[in-house]
Amino acid sequence: MRAGSTALQHMLKALTEMNVQLANVISDIGGLTGMTILRAIVKGERNPGRLADLKHNRIRASSQEIAQSLEGNWREEQLFVLEQSLALYDLYYQKISECDHRIESHLRTMESKVSEPTAELVSRRRHKKSSGFDLRAQLIRIAGVDLTRLGGVDVGTVQTVISEVGVDMSRWKTEKQFASWLGLCPDHRISGGTILKRGTRHVVNRAATALRMSAWSLMRSQSALGANFRRLRRKLGAPKAITAMAHKLARLVYRRLKFGDEYVDRGASYYEDKFRSHQLKWLTKQAASLNLQLTPAMEASN
Repeated sequence: MRAGSTALQHMLKALTEMNVQLANVISDIGGLTGMTILRAIVKGERNPGRLADLKHNRIRASSQEIAQSLEGNWREEQLFVLEQSLALYDLYYQKISECDHRIESHLRTMESKVSEPTAELVSRRRHKKSSGFDLRAQLIRIAGVDLTRLGGVDVGTVQTVISEVGVDMSRWKTEKQFASWLGLCPDHRISGGTILKRGTRHVVNRAATALRMSAWSLMRSQSALGANFRRLRRKLGAPKAITAMAHKLARLVYRRLKFGDEYVDRGASYYEDKFRSHQLKWLTKQAASLNLQLTPAMEASN
Protein backbone atom coordinates (compact mmCIF):
# COMPACT_ATOMS: atom_id res chain seq x y z
CA MET A 1 0.00 0.00 0.00
CA ARG A 2 2.85 2.39 0.83
CA ALA A 3 4.54 1.70 -2.49
CA GLY A 4 1.26 2.31 -4.32
CA SER A 5 0.79 5.59 -2.45
CA THR A 6 4.33 6.63 -3.39
CA ALA A 7 3.63 5.93 -7.07
CA LEU A 8 0.43 7.99 -6.79
CA GLN A 9 2.38 10.89 -5.29
CA HIS A 10 4.84 10.72 -8.20
CA MET A 11 1.92 10.96 -10.63
CA LEU A 12 0.57 13.99 -8.75
CA LYS A 13 3.99 15.65 -8.91
CA ALA A 14 4.26 14.99 -12.67
CA LEU A 15 0.82 16.54 -13.21
CA THR A 16 1.78 19.58 -11.13
CA GLU A 17 5.01 20.03 -13.11
CA MET A 18 2.86 20.17 -16.26
CA ASN A 19 0.50 22.68 -14.58
CA VAL A 20 -2.33 20.13 -14.66
CA GLN A 21 -4.36 20.80 -11.52
CA LEU A 22 -6.65 17.78 -11.63
CA ALA A 23 -6.24 17.21 -7.87
CA ASN A 24 -7.88 20.58 -7.20
CA VAL A 25 -11.23 19.44 -8.60
CA ILE A 26 -11.06 15.70 -7.85
CA SER A 27 -10.18 14.92 -4.25
CA ASP A 28 -8.91 11.41 -4.98
CA ILE A 29 -7.16 10.94 -8.31
CA GLY A 30 -6.65 7.31 -7.34
CA GLY A 31 -10.40 6.78 -7.70
CA LEU A 32 -12.35 5.67 -10.75
CA THR A 33 -12.53 9.05 -12.51
CA GLY A 34 -8.96 10.06 -11.72
CA MET A 35 -7.43 6.81 -12.92
CA THR A 36 -9.59 6.78 -16.05
CA ILE A 37 -8.36 10.26 -16.98
CA LEU A 38 -4.73 9.39 -16.20
CA ARG A 39 -4.85 6.26 -18.35
CA ALA A 40 -6.34 8.28 -21.21
CA ILE A 41 -3.53 10.85 -20.90
CA VAL A 42 -0.90 8.09 -20.97
CA LYS A 43 -2.54 6.64 -24.11
CA GLY A 44 -2.16 10.01 -25.86
CA GLU A 45 -5.38 11.94 -25.24
CA ARG A 46 -4.68 15.65 -24.70
CA ASN A 47 -8.04 17.30 -25.38
CA PRO A 48 -9.33 18.69 -22.02
CA GLY A 49 -12.97 18.42 -23.09
CA ARG A 50 -12.70 14.76 -24.05
CA LEU A 51 -10.80 13.96 -20.88
CA ALA A 52 -13.43 15.77 -18.78
CA ASP A 53 -16.20 13.71 -20.39
CA LEU A 54 -14.68 10.62 -18.75
CA LYS A 55 -15.79 11.72 -15.28
CA HIS A 56 -18.18 9.60 -13.25
CA ASN A 57 -21.65 11.06 -12.67
CA ARG A 58 -21.04 11.09 -8.89
CA ILE A 59 -18.18 13.58 -9.20
CA ARG A 60 -19.40 16.97 -7.92
CA ALA A 61 -17.13 19.05 -10.17
CA SER A 62 -18.61 19.93 -13.55
CA SER A 63 -17.09 18.84 -16.84
CA GLN A 64 -16.10 22.46 -17.51
CA GLU A 65 -14.21 22.71 -14.19
CA ILE A 66 -12.39 19.46 -14.88
CA ALA A 67 -11.54 20.59 -18.42
CA GLN A 68 -10.06 23.84 -17.11
CA SER A 69 -7.89 21.94 -14.64
CA LEU A 70 -6.51 19.84 -17.51
CA GLU A 71 -5.18 22.75 -19.54
CA GLY A 72 -1.46 22.24 -18.97
CA ASN A 73 1.80 22.08 -20.90
CA TRP A 74 2.31 18.46 -21.85
CA ARG A 75 6.07 18.07 -21.30
CA GLU A 76 7.50 14.84 -22.66
CA GLU A 77 9.75 14.11 -19.68
CA GLN A 78 6.86 14.50 -17.23
CA LEU A 79 4.56 12.39 -19.40
CA PHE A 80 7.23 9.69 -19.24
CA VAL A 81 7.33 9.96 -15.43
CA LEU A 82 3.53 9.75 -15.39
CA GLU A 83 3.56 6.64 -17.57
CA GLN A 84 6.23 4.91 -15.46
CA SER A 85 4.52 5.76 -12.18
CA LEU A 86 1.16 4.50 -13.46
CA ALA A 87 2.78 1.23 -14.54
CA LEU A 88 4.33 0.81 -11.08
CA TYR A 89 0.99 1.65 -9.45
CA ASP A 90 -0.74 -1.08 -11.46
CA LEU A 91 2.05 -3.56 -10.68
CA TYR A 92 1.87 -2.94 -6.93
CA TYR A 93 -1.89 -3.42 -6.82
CA GLN A 94 -1.62 -6.52 -8.97
CA LYS A 95 0.75 -7.98 -6.37
CA ILE A 96 -1.63 -6.91 -3.58
CA SER A 97 -4.45 -8.73 -5.38
CA GLU A 98 -2.28 -11.86 -5.60
CA CYS A 99 -1.57 -11.59 -1.85
CA ASP A 100 -5.31 -11.26 -1.19
CA HIS A 101 -5.97 -14.48 -3.11
CA ARG A 102 -3.24 -16.28 -1.17
CA ILE A 103 -4.61 -14.99 2.16
CA GLU A 104 -8.12 -16.07 1.17
CA SER A 105 -6.90 -19.56 0.27
CA HIS A 106 -5.10 -19.88 3.60
CA LEU A 107 -8.07 -18.60 5.63
CA ARG A 108 -10.40 -21.10 3.99
CA THR A 109 -8.20 -23.94 5.29
CA MET A 110 -8.70 -22.80 8.90
CA GLU A 111 -11.33 -24.38 11.14
CA SER A 112 -14.70 -22.63 11.26
CA LYS A 113 -16.41 -21.63 14.51
CA VAL A 114 -19.53 -20.40 12.68
CA SER A 115 -20.91 -21.29 9.29
CA GLU A 116 -19.55 -19.31 6.35
CA PRO A 117 -22.98 -18.13 5.07
CA THR A 118 -23.76 -16.74 8.55
CA ALA A 119 -20.44 -14.89 8.67
CA GLU A 120 -20.97 -13.40 5.22
CA LEU A 121 -24.51 -12.32 6.14
CA VAL A 122 -23.26 -10.50 9.26
CA SER A 123 -20.46 -8.90 7.25
CA ARG A 124 -22.67 -7.60 4.45
CA ARG A 125 -25.10 -6.00 6.90
CA ARG A 126 -22.45 -3.52 7.98
CA HIS A 127 -19.65 -3.32 5.41
CA LYS A 128 -18.97 -3.60 1.74
CA LYS A 129 -16.10 -5.71 0.49
CA SER A 130 -12.89 -3.66 0.55
CA SER A 131 -10.67 -6.19 -1.21
CA GLY A 132 -10.96 -9.04 -3.69
CA PHE A 133 -12.75 -11.13 -1.07
CA ASP A 134 -14.76 -10.51 2.08
CA LEU A 135 -11.97 -10.60 4.65
CA ARG A 136 -14.27 -9.63 7.49
CA ALA A 137 -16.59 -12.58 6.85
CA GLN A 138 -13.65 -14.98 6.87
CA LEU A 139 -12.34 -13.55 10.14
CA ILE A 140 -15.80 -13.88 11.75
CA ARG A 141 -15.97 -17.47 10.53
CA ILE A 142 -12.66 -18.56 12.09
CA ALA A 143 -12.95 -16.43 15.25
CA GLY A 144 -16.61 -17.15 15.93
CA VAL A 145 -17.25 -13.50 16.87
CA ASP A 146 -17.14 -10.11 15.18
CA LEU A 147 -14.18 -8.33 16.80
CA THR A 148 -14.79 -5.19 14.73
CA ARG A 149 -17.64 -4.39 17.14
CA LEU A 150 -14.93 -3.21 19.53
CA GLY A 151 -14.43 0.54 19.20
CA GLY A 152 -11.38 1.47 17.13
CA VAL A 153 -10.79 -2.09 15.94
CA ASP A 154 -11.07 -2.48 12.17
CA VAL A 155 -10.65 -5.48 9.88
CA GLY A 156 -6.91 -4.86 9.46
CA THR A 157 -6.39 -4.88 13.22
CA VAL A 158 -8.36 -8.11 13.62
CA GLN A 159 -6.33 -9.75 10.84
CA THR A 160 -3.07 -8.69 12.49
CA VAL A 161 -4.10 -9.89 15.96
CA ILE A 162 -5.35 -13.27 14.73
CA SER A 163 -2.28 -13.80 12.54
CA GLU A 164 -0.06 -13.14 15.59
CA VAL A 165 -1.92 -14.89 18.43
CA GLY A 166 -4.42 -17.16 16.67
CA VAL A 167 -7.90 -17.85 18.03
CA ASP A 168 -7.02 -20.39 20.75
CA MET A 169 -6.83 -18.49 24.03
CA SER A 170 -6.20 -21.62 26.14
CA ARG A 171 -2.46 -20.86 26.04
CA TRP A 172 -3.11 -18.01 28.48
CA LYS A 173 -4.99 -18.90 31.67
CA THR A 174 -6.26 -15.37 32.24
CA GLU A 175 -6.70 -12.15 30.30
CA LYS A 176 -4.04 -10.59 32.55
CA GLN A 177 -1.48 -13.11 31.31
CA PHE A 178 -2.52 -12.40 27.72
CA ALA A 179 -2.07 -8.64 28.18
CA SER A 180 1.28 -9.22 29.90
CA TRP A 181 2.48 -11.41 27.01
CA LEU A 182 1.65 -8.54 24.65
CA GLY A 183 3.74 -6.18 26.78
CA LEU A 184 0.79 -3.98 27.75
CA CYS A 185 1.08 -4.37 31.53
CA PRO A 186 3.21 -2.34 33.97
CA ASP A 187 6.70 -3.77 34.46
CA HIS A 188 8.29 -1.58 37.12
CA ARG A 189 12.00 -1.89 37.95
CA ILE A 190 12.14 -2.34 41.74
CA SER A 191 15.20 -2.51 43.99
CA GLY A 192 15.01 -2.65 47.77
CA GLY A 193 11.32 -1.90 47.69
CA THR A 194 11.89 1.30 45.72
CA ILE A 195 10.55 1.75 42.20
CA LEU A 196 13.51 2.79 40.05
CA LYS A 197 11.70 2.98 36.73
CA ARG A 198 8.08 2.78 35.66
CA GLY A 199 6.98 1.47 32.31
CA THR A 200 5.96 -1.58 30.29
CA ARG A 201 8.09 -4.49 29.21
CA HIS A 202 9.70 -3.94 25.79
CA VAL A 203 8.01 -6.43 23.48
CA VAL A 204 8.19 -6.46 19.69
CA ASN A 205 4.75 -7.72 18.75
CA ARG A 206 2.64 -6.70 15.75
CA ALA A 207 -0.58 -7.45 17.64
CA ALA A 208 0.35 -5.05 20.45
CA THR A 209 1.28 -2.37 17.92
CA ALA A 210 -2.05 -2.82 16.11
CA LEU A 211 -3.97 -2.52 19.40
CA ARG A 212 -2.07 0.67 20.27
CA MET A 213 -3.03 2.17 16.91
CA SER A 214 -6.64 1.17 17.50
CA ALA A 215 -6.51 2.83 20.91
CA TRP A 216 -5.33 6.11 19.40
CA SER A 217 -8.09 5.99 16.78
CA LEU A 218 -10.63 6.21 19.63
CA MET A 219 -9.76 9.88 20.15
CA ARG A 220 -12.90 11.09 18.34
CA SER A 221 -15.03 7.99 18.73
CA GLN A 222 -18.50 8.45 20.23
CA SER A 223 -18.38 4.95 21.74
CA ALA A 224 -18.01 4.11 25.41
CA LEU A 225 -14.39 3.12 24.75
CA GLY A 226 -13.84 6.49 23.08
CA ALA A 227 -15.13 8.35 26.12
CA ASN A 228 -12.95 6.19 28.36
CA PHE A 229 -9.85 6.93 26.26
CA ARG A 230 -10.45 10.69 26.31
CA ARG A 231 -10.77 10.63 30.11
CA LEU A 232 -7.54 8.62 30.42
CA ARG A 233 -5.78 11.02 28.07
CA ARG A 234 -6.76 14.02 30.20
CA LYS A 235 -5.65 12.24 33.34
CA LEU A 236 -2.49 10.40 32.24
CA GLY A 237 -1.37 12.03 29.00
CA ALA A 238 -1.46 10.52 25.53
CA PRO A 239 1.36 7.89 25.73
CA LYS A 240 0.13 6.27 28.95
CA ALA A 241 -3.51 6.52 27.86
CA ILE A 242 -2.73 4.69 24.61
CA THR A 243 -1.04 1.86 26.51
CA ALA A 244 -3.88 1.67 29.05
CA MET A 245 -6.55 1.55 26.34
CA ALA A 246 -4.57 -0.99 24.29
CA HIS A 247 -4.43 -3.11 27.46
CA LYS A 248 -8.21 -2.86 27.81
CA LEU A 249 -8.74 -3.77 24.14
CA ALA A 250 -6.46 -6.79 24.58
CA ARG A 251 -8.56 -8.02 27.50
CA LEU A 252 -11.77 -7.51 25.51
CA VAL A 253 -10.31 -9.43 22.57
CA TYR A 254 -9.31 -12.26 24.93
CA ARG A 255 -12.84 -12.51 26.34
CA ARG A 256 -14.47 -12.45 22.91
CA LEU A 257 -12.18 -15.17 21.52
CA LYS A 258 -12.32 -17.40 24.61
CA PHE A 259 -15.98 -17.16 25.57
CA GLY A 260 -17.50 -16.21 22.20
CA ASP A 261 -19.79 -13.45 23.45
CA GLU A 262 -20.40 -10.39 21.25
CA TYR A 263 -19.40 -6.94 22.44
CA VAL A 264 -22.24 -4.42 22.79
CA ASP A 265 -21.26 -0.75 22.84
CA ARG A 266 -23.52 1.42 25.01
CA GLY A 267 -22.23 4.75 23.71
CA ALA A 268 -20.25 7.65 25.13
CA SER A 269 -23.20 9.10 27.09
CA TYR A 270 -23.68 5.81 28.96
CA TYR A 271 -20.02 5.78 29.95
CA GLU A 272 -20.08 9.42 31.08
CA ASP A 273 -23.20 8.81 33.22
CA LYS A 274 -21.66 5.68 34.73
CA PHE A 275 -18.40 7.49 35.51
CA ARG A 276 -20.30 10.39 37.10
CA SER A 277 -22.28 7.94 39.24
CA HIS A 278 -19.07 6.32 40.47
CA GLN A 279 -17.60 9.73 41.25
CA LEU A 280 -20.69 10.71 43.29
CA LYS A 281 -20.54 7.46 45.26
CA TRP A 282 -16.88 8.00 46.04
CA LEU A 283 -17.41 11.64 47.06
CA THR A 284 -20.39 10.66 49.25
CA LYS A 285 -18.26 8.06 50.99
CA GLN A 286 -15.42 10.52 51.53
CA ALA A 287 -17.81 13.15 52.89
CA ALA A 288 -19.35 10.62 55.27
CA SER A 289 -15.92 9.72 56.64
CA LEU A 290 -15.49 13.41 57.54
CA ASN A 291 -18.99 13.67 59.07
CA LEU A 292 -20.11 15.82 56.17
CA GLN A 293 -23.02 15.55 53.75
CA LEU A 294 -23.08 16.40 50.04
CA THR A 295 -25.74 18.83 48.89
CA PRO A 296 -26.62 19.20 45.18
CA ALA A 297 -25.80 22.64 43.74
CA MET A 298 -29.44 23.45 42.80
CA GLU A 299 -30.71 22.72 46.32
CA ALA A 300 -27.87 24.76 47.84
CA SER A 301 -28.77 27.80 45.69
CA ASN A 302 -32.40 27.61 46.79
